[in-house]
Amino acid sequence: MAALAHLDQTLAALADPHRRQVVDLLSQRPRQAGELARELGLPAPAMSRHLRTLRESGLVEESHPPFDARVRIYALRPEPMVHLLKWLEESERLWSEQLLAFKAHVEKAP
Repeated sequence: MAALAHLDQTLAALADPHRRQVVDLLSQRPRQAGELARELGLPAPAMSRHLRTLRESGLVEESHPPFDARVRIYALRPEPMVHLLKWLEESERLWSEQLLAFKAHVEKAP
């Protein structure tokens, strides 16, 4: 059941287009919050809320470089996306089986 809760958190976090854009940007490389806000044209408080949601879902982690503890660097965590991909693959397999069975049924009909 915990796996489903994590999947729900991942999907909820990815439901927002700005958060998906953040994930796309972070897939290229880790970035600072200010850089993400500039790229998306969002005010800092809005970016902070999106990053908090992404952190709480486990999609993003935050670190501080050794030279300045005030600076926050955000990076993607692969685990939630791996779980999402497994769920999608399983869903696709189930739907494919259902569609193949339906096709076989329709082709047998007189």
